[in-house]
Amino acid sequence: SINGKCFDWLLVSRRSCFRAGVRYYVRGIDSEGHAANFVETEQIVHYKGSKASFVQTRGSIPFFWSQRPNLKYKPKPQISKSVNHMDGFQRHFDSQIISYGKQVVVNLVNQKGSEKPLEQTFAKMVNSMANGMVRYVAFDFHKECSRMRWDRLQILLDQLAEQQDE
Repeated sequence: SINGKCFDWLLVSRRSCFRAGVRYYVRGIDSEGHAANFVETEQIVHYKGSKASFVQTRGSIPFFWSQRPNLKYKPKPQISKSVNHMDGFQRHFDSQIISYGKQVVVNLVNQKGSEKPLEQTFAKMVNSMANGMVRYVAFDFHKECSRMRWDRLQILLDQLAEQQDE
């Protein structure tokens, strides 16, 4: 109940059975375009007979890469050089568009250091796909929000405002 108005709010998460695994051991996609650790989260609001739904998905960056555990705290990501990334990448987004429609991809990885090649490759692949149904936004979450500066999330929200209204 908010301001005396009662409504039902449901939150449902659905985890994919494809490429499930623990952090660092399962990354990237498979040849069918299934992203590792993919989860769909749906928020449903029911108020006076009307319903509204918002779906958000998350998963590993959808190209072929790995991050094998070693003695370091954070192992360096390795992008595969021996495969055609675009086939699986295209399959991933074709499936996303069929299931959910227009996509706004928000990449929260570091844009410096060992994660920089992941961000650069992801941006390059989305641009080369040239699909008007997919918009890419990179936001260096750790840099922008370091030291508990959660107010900096407003930068990301401003970047996404038009698509969110749509």
